[in-house]
Order: sequence, then structure tokens, then C-alpha cells
Amino acid sequence: MTDKYAVIGNPVAHSRSPLIHAEFARQTGQDISYTAVLAPREGMRAAVLEFRDAGGRGMNVTLPFKHEAWDLVTAHKGYALVAGAVNTLEFRGPEMIGHNTDGIGLVCDITDNLRCSIRGRRVLLMGAGGASYGVVEPLLREQPEELIVANRTPEKAVALVAHFEKFRALAPRGVAARAYASLRGERFDLLINATSAGLSDEMPPLAEGIFAAGALAYDMVYGKTTPFLEFARARGAQTADGTGMLVEQAAESFFIWRGVRPDTAPIIALLRRAGDEPTQPDRPR
Repeated sequence: MTDKYAVIGNPVAHSRSPLIHAEFARQTGQDISYTAVLAPREGMRAAVLEFRDAGGRGMNVTLPFKHEAWDLVTAHKGYALVAGAVNTLEFRGPEMIGHNTDGIGLVCDITDNLRCSIRGRRVLLMGAGGASYGVVEPLLREQPEELIVANRTPEKAVALVAHFEKFRALAPRGVAARAYASLRGERFDLLINATSAGLSDEMPPLAEGIFAAGALAYDMVYGKTTPFLEFARARGAQTADGTGMLVEQAAESFFIWRGVRPDTAPIIALLRRAGDEPTQPDRPR
């Protein structure tokens, strides 16, 4: 029988995950189906259980359900142990295992695909939602000089930092919360937009001069040139959208479910040819 998987979110119609996993299955010879599940904002738990009880083997979780998924599972593995957010569900009979592959996908895209080292760099992470929780630990394990978290609601950034400060071994140099206004005069080597502001053509309130020479501006939003990327390019920064992260985190989920690691390069190229990225991103040297 064909094994069933899906991505759950709200909204979810825009998701490229069904296409990506169909290509992974074709490439690796796996017999799976993969669909998108639109869940009501207050109905995520019921939708997950309905899918599982109908024979589903696993799900990806996207906005706004990543924190809720962490509370739903019966056990956490890997980066989900610390993240407090889950983007991959694995169903094993009555067990529901939660994983988080977001950070793996981000770091792999930045360091392997874009060939940009994180070690010893000053990093600004914008946003304090589920996506940010999922990437902090993998970023810290790359040993940046400093990781600053900024959010429009500063209290949420403070809460995120407090969560990770419980795991001192992860942050020998520290992770700190800052208000956007306090960043004036600061310069960063890697700026990661983990907010969904770009979907509504908005951007974080960044000051002029925030990009260090040779800086990389990375937006997790994929499929469009966001105001943040336009702002960065106009100021000489190198830029990339979240297409590579999307494919890399999906590949990690696929490996968790199927025990086979697909080749991501042709899928990233496929998405770019299909027009999911209006302009090819600049590549960091």
C-alpha cells in the first residue's frame, strides 16, 4: 500500500512540500503520497489525529502550529528536544514522535549550498516564532561570534532567549534579545529573517548601515523577492531566499520517515526553474 504523508498548516495552499516530496519519492523509488491539509486555527490536534487514524505515516507542520505540535507529540527527538517547536511528525502506532528539521535545513543551505561560514560571524535573527525556535540550536552549534534575536514585540524575543539560556552548553558566547531601535550603529555578517513579514510585503524595521561588508541577507520566505531582500540588495548585501532551506529541511524529514536521503540539488534547481524565485539570489563568496 502507498504510505500517506502530508503538510498541515493555515494557510497551506501555497506550500511546495507536495511537489518536493513527490520528486523525492520519484528520485528514490519510494511508494508514498503527500498532500496538504488545511486545519482550522483551533483544530490542529483533531486534524492531525484524523490523518493519523486514517493510516497516515507522518506530517510536516508549518505556520502557525509548530509550538502546538511540540505539545501534541508523545516524545521528542533531535533538535526538537530543545527547540520547543516541531515541524515533523512521525507516527509509530500509538506513538507520535516530534522532530525539528528547520535548523538543519537552514544551516545546510547557508553553509553547504551558499558556502557561507557561520563560525565567528555576528548573526542577527529576526523573529521569535516557531521558525526561530527551530533554528537557534543549530545556529549556535556553528559557533557564531554572537547571535542576537530581535522582534517587533521585544517580550517575545526575551522569552526565546530565556528558553535557550536554560541550555548553557549551547551558548558559550551567549544569545541575546535586542530591540530593533537598539541595533542602530551595529553591523552583522549574517541577517536571517524568520518572520512572515515578506508574505504581506513588509519588512523588519532595520536601520541603515546594518550590513557588514560581504554580509548575507537570508529570508526564510520563498517564492518571492521580499522587501527585506530588496532592502539588502540595494545596500550591497548578498541575498538568498528560503528555497534551499525548504528543500533541505524536507529532505531531512524524508530521511526520518523513509531512511533514504534524497539529492536536494536537482529539486532546488527545479523550483528555481519553475519560477518559485523571481530572481536568482546572489551567491556568497
